[in-house]
Amino acid sequence: MFSIYYKIQNEITQSADIKILQTLKYENIIWVDLNDPTGDEKREVEIFLGTEIQSRAQAEEIESTSRYFETADAIFANTNFLISQPESFIYDTVSFTLCKDILITLHNSDLRTLTETGRKLQREPQLLPTGFHVMIAILEQRIDLDADMIEGVAKEISYLSKQTSLGEKVDEEQLLYINQMQENTMLIRENIIDKQRVLSSILRSNKFPRDLYQKLNFMIKDINSLINHTDFSFERLEYLQNTLLGLINIEQNKIIKIFTVATVIFAPPTLIASVYGMNFKFMPEFNWAFGYPFAITLMAILTILILWYFKRKKWL
Repeated sequence: MFSIYYKIQNEITQSADIKILQTLKYENIIWVDLNDPTGDEKREVEIFLGTEIQSRAQAEEIESTSRYFETADAIFANTNFLISQPESFIYDTVSFTLCKDILITLHNSDLRTLTETGRKLQREPQLLPTGFHVMIAILEQRIDLDADMIEGVAKEISYLSKQTSLGEKVDEEQLLYINQMQENTMLIRENIIDKQRVLSSILRSNKFPRDLYQKLNFMIKDINSLINHTDFSFERLEYLQNTLLGLINIEQNKIIKIFTVATVIFAPPTLIASVYGMNFKFMPEFNWAFGYPFAITLMAILTILILWYFKRKKWL
C-alpha cells in the first residue's frame, strides 16, 4: 500500500496513486508511507528520491550502526513497533529514511501509530512542516502507546496479586500466565530501549531542525521513566511467581502431611492385627473367648493415644 502526504496551498493532501510523484516537487512532499509495498512501488520512490530504501533484512539487523546511520544526503533509522495480540505481542520493524526533507517509512503491517500521525499531519500541518517533524511525531506517538501497554501490564499484575492475596486456588495456568507476562514485559522493555538508542543517535546528529531537540530531550526522559516502570513490573512478576510457588509448596506439604499422619496413626493397629493374625497355636490369646474384642479395643486405644499426642504437639 502506498500513501503520500503532500502540500497544496498550505493544506496536506493524501494520495494512494504512485504516479502522482511524477507531478510533484520535492518541497511539496512531506511523507511517503510504504505499507508492504510492491517492488515497483519501492523502486519508483527510490528513483524519485535518488536514494536506496533499506530492505527488510537490513532493517531487522540489531547492530547499533544498522539501527541508525547517516550518509551525505540521507538519514536511515530502524526500530521495532509492538503489535498487541490477545495474550502476547509481535513486532514489525519500521524503517525510516529521510532524504531531501522527505520522510519515507517502510513497514509490513497496519500500524495505529502511523495512521494517527497521518491524521494529525492533515489536521495540523503547521506543527509538522517537514519529514523530520513527522518522524519525531511518529516516535513520540509510539512512546505514548508503549506507555499504555506498560500500564495494561501493570493492571494485569495488580489483578493477579489481588487474586493471590484473596487466597484463590493456585494452579499451573496461573504460573504459565505469569511466565507469559514476564515475556511480554521483556519485549516491551527491549522495544523501548531500541527507541532510546535511535533517539540518542538523533540527539547527536546535527541534521535535524534545532527546534526538535528540546522535544527529543523530553522523549528521552519519558523513555527512561518507562524503562524504570518495566523493571518494576518485572520485579513484581518475579515476587508474585515466587509467592505462587511458595503457596503451591505449602499445599503439597499439607497433602503429604495428611498421608504421613494417616500412615503413623494406623501403623500400631496394623502391627497388632499382623501379630494376632499369625494364628500360632501357642499364642496365649489363641483360644481366649475375649481375644477379638481385646485386640479391637487395643487398636482403638493406641489410635486415640496417637491422635492425642499429635494434637498436643500441634501436628494436626
